Amino acid sequence: MVLLLFVDLDPELKALDALGGFFVLRTGVPPGGPLPTLASAFADPWSATSSEVYGDPITFRVQKVSQSIRAPESRVAASVAQQGLAARFWSIALGAAALCGRLPDLDPELLFWDPDAGAPDDLRLGEVRFRPVSDLDAVVRAGLLVPLSAALRSRHRVPPGLLWGNAGSALAGTVRQLDRWALAHGRPDVGERARALAGRLFAHPDLAATLDPGTLRRRSCCLYYRVPGGGVCGDCCFDRPPRPAPRRS
Repeated sequence: MVLLLFVDLDPELKALDALGGFFVLRTGVPPGGPLPTLASAFADPWSATSSEVYGDPITFRVQKVSQSIRAPESRVAASVAQQGLAARFWSIALGAAALCGRLPDLDPELLFWDPDAGAPDDLRLGEVRFRPVSDLDAVVRAGLLVPLSAALRSRHRVPPGLLWGNAGSALAGTVRQLDRWALAHGRPDVGERARALAGRLFAHPDLAATLDPGTLRRRSCCLYYRVPGGGVCGDCCFDRPPRPAPRRS
């Protein structure tokens, strides 16, 4: 009977569409022509040819976010861009694992990325293959978030603790979304699996200290309060936006 609760994850990953746009993963060759893979986006910035999409996708994305939110400095835009990608990675992987009991292989060599697009059109998996759900940490944290963090830090002054705080916050947000979906659709098993899997992910040292276990508030700040009109996020470590330190005369 338990097996009947799982939804089959077909080769085109269509089952994820039911969870909402942030969980959707397109498959196959990009219809608009070739896109950079995440592996190429993670490459050494010195090998990049320009800040255009094909030259340096990371820089292009940060600049796009910076213009959109009117970021006062590049590290603020880098933080916001990273948190958005982290949320996409967790949503796709944890959504598939919790809903279907299967994990698509999100190898950066197979995952095409359009840094000029938003979810769900930003990511496309060129070849669909599956890995055991037990590989969730290896696929997302080690396989995607570690190289993403390294790529951002090679270009911007973003502390690693801030980036892991973003990743922990994004993971908790993904679990909340899956819980809400499970409640609305009479699938408590999906929410239970999502929480259990997330608990194992948070056991890793990179994520273990990112959130307060009692309140689920993060222990670092994503810097969004520095965006004009931004304020603090719902899980921020601050109750109100910090005031700038007074300048010494």
